[in-house]
Amino acid sequence: MCLGIPMQIVEINGFNARCTAKGVEREVNLFMLQHEVVEIGDFVMVHVGYAIEQMSPQEAHSTWELFDQLLAAEATERQI
Repeated sequence: MCLGIPMQIVEINGFNARCTAKGVEREVNLFMLQHEVVEIGDFVMVHVGYAIEQMSPQEAHSTWELFDQLLAAEATERQI
């Protein structure tokens, strides 16, 4: 199973970007999006350090909501 995390670009330097998600910052490689226009403020899906696709802010926030629901369900299950 693969897991991609939506992150927002805060800085771009060539094919490298500094991205943030929920207070966590990571260096992300943009090489796989080299034929797309990617700008600061855009959201990207990140998998193992690579941005694999651009996404809308709504898609990113919806994904985070789903992740939050999964984490809450897991925490509730641990209490049982």
